[in-house]
Amino acid sequence: MPRFLVGFVRLIDRMNYGVGRFAMYLLFALMAVLMWSSLSKLGGAPSPWTLEMAQFVMVAYYILGGPYAMQMESHVRMDLFYAKQSPVRRAWWDGFTVFALLFYLGVMAWGAAESLGYSLGLKWGDGLLPTIGRLERSPTAWRPYLWPIKLIMLTGFVLMFLQALAAFIKDIATIRGEDI
Repeated sequence: MPRFLVGFVRLIDRMNYGVGRFAMYLLFALMAVLMWSSLSKLGGAPSPWTLEMAQFVMVAYYILGGPYAMQMESHVRMDLFYAKQSPVRRAWWDGFTVFALLFYLGVMAWGAAESLGYSLGLKWGDGLLPTIGRLERSPTAWRPYLWPIKLIMLTGFVLMFLQALAAFIKDIATIRGEDI
């Protein structure tokens, strides 16, 4: 394999490994938010922000942990026939099906980018540069800004797209009998 592809795979793997290890600890943040929610309800003064914050933390945990799970091959898969095949045959299957995944992730990233632009109030005026309008807020009583979680979602989709490309390159290397 060309050195730039090997370097790309190693860079993406290292980056997603770090992000995934960080995302694992978001579970503790989620537990802290839910504990605070329970304790504040017991104290008679429920916090209005806890439910939505728990949802945001869970989304970040799930979205940012996806590329790490793909890298570690820990996604759930239906492997009635897949597990019994040779590594080269599995690489052929993975190399073929990755195109559907890349298309899906591309569409999701495109939608996340548009949603992020909307939440930032980006509007295309007469010039080439967008102007920032009113920032989108949640309609709940807490009313947090939505752009941070939408930025996390876009980042997660891009990282997953890059990890799928790295997996495709690894599959090509396996088919060629090389190791990355």
